[in-house]
Amino acid sequence: MDEFKVIEIKRSVFDNNDKEAQRVRQELKQKKTFLLNLMSSPGSGKTTTLKATISRLKDEMNIGVMEADIDSDVDAKAIADAGVRSIQLHTGGMCHLDAGMTEQGLTEFGTDDLDLVVLENVGNLVCPAEFDTGASKNAMILSVPEGDDKPLKYPLMFTVSDVVLINKIDTKSVFDFDDDAVTERIRKLNPNAKVFFISAKTGEGIDSWCDWLRNEVAEWNK
Repeated sequence: MDEFKVIEIKRSVFDNNDKEAQRVRQELKQKKTFLLNLMSSPGSGKTTTLKATISRLKDEMNIGVMEADIDSDVDAKAIADAGVRSIQLHTGGMCHLDAGMTEQGLTEFGTDDLDLVVLENVGNLVCPAEFDTGASKNAMILSVPEGDDKPLKYPLMFTVSDVVLINKIDTKSVFDFDDDAVTERIRKLNPNAKVFFISAKTGEGIDSWCDWLRNEVAEWNK
């Protein structure tokens, strides 16, 4: 039998991506632009949460949003209607953004006049967690209807996220969702993660989330 080589492509891709991500992060730091990578499954309320966040912060800082989807421009239009600059990134079937794709979007978008850029990543709980985009911080949204067991099923997503937003708390009377259980499961994976319980629909908890984001942007842009 002929000998053959085994090439660890996945690790090589990740190594190269991590180096590029670090370079993107350093360039954003020099420009004093904070990049938030926002992840979640489809239907968790990313865009609605973003609109609620924008309404509270857009008079304090210059904000831009990059919407990543396999197709369509629905979310970019919704964000533009909220009063901030937006751009739609089509991934061509890819289920995530990596550092190179993010950098391409940032270059087209232009960040020199922006204090905060939000990257709304492609909706799923697997692929986006694996790739460093060069973001200043990672955030994710878990909605109540998805269940409190998601940290057990998708541990990497919760491990890499600096903040977890538990959204749609206005629906807890309908769904069997345990606040203490989900918090404990998140803490076991990531003791430093901030957890906020919010309702993007009613506005409950959004102010606390915005306070955290406001402080992070201020620290980054010093």
